[in-house]
Amino acid sequence: MQKRMKTNPAILIGIALVILLLSALFAGCTGTPTTPALATPVATGAPAPVVPTLAAPVSTHSPGTVVAFTAASLKGVSPKLAADFAAAYPGNRVIFNLDGTQALRAQLENGAYADVFISASNSSTTALANGGYFIPGTVKPLTSNYVIVLLPAANPGKIQSLADLAKPGVKIAMEDKSVPAGAASLVALSNLAKSTYNQDWNTSIFRNIVTYETSEPGVATKVALGEVDAGFVYESTYSAAPKDLYKALTIAERDNYLQTYSVGVLKESTSPATARMFEDFILSAVGQQDLKNYGFRPL
Repeated sequence: MQKRMKTNPAILIGIALVILLLSALFAGCTGTPTTPALATPVATGAPAPVVPTLAAPVSTHSPGTVVAFTAASLKGVSPKLAADFAAAYPGNRVIFNLDGTQALRAQLENGAYADVFISASNSSTTALANGGYFIPGTVKPLTSNYVIVLLPAANPGKIQSLADLAKPGVKIAMEDKSVPAGAASLVALSNLAKSTYNQDWNTSIFRNIVTYETSEPGVATKVALGEVDAGFVYESTYSAAPKDLYKALTIAERDNYLQTYSVGVLKESTSPATARMFEDFILSAVGQQDLKNYGFRPL
């Protein structure tokens, strides 16, 4: 007769508990998990972080907005022109894209949008006109500008005259020849070498040029920071600057180059009526006075 073995009750209870635990574990694995929301930790006593909300971008193609691709040398007068245009034509505004004329022309030729083009180079205006970029009859002469030599107020190079620009060790900044101010400076230097100085003087000046900038304000910045002893810029840049920032040497008109600016309404403008209003304004007595007050010369 087979002897029956006794089972310890404690063992049976343990086995039952293990089965229950395994059942609960498998149920949790096969069910749909609930992911708790993650809270951003905030330091005790500090306000909760505020996530900035971006406003909807303002369209520059709206009927009341003029996008003006503008020669960089108008940087000083541009805020005044913008304010006076808005006052003269309530509900309208102008946005200036300021850069070297040659760079602005390249942007337009590569499909950039603008309503108005203000150029410091007749050649750039003519090239765009020949390419059919302007509304016929809208290209007009705007203002003019002479070249001067800009010096830091402290005048570390001790430059007292144009002759001093040729001294050894003088550091000079000039615009690249592709920039209208650079081309004008080259003409002025050539004229000065013929009328007053000589070719050795001219050669020495070019030996002293340490940087060729891609915009006229770029030269003014180098002078203001004291990185160079002198720079060739337009006289309007000197007129628009704080009076204690620079000194200047003038170049006689007989040797100088009078740069002529022009303005035109672009054919691609989606707001040609507003663009024409801005052109009328900048050619008006108010616009011309603004330009004169900032050192530009009437035509």
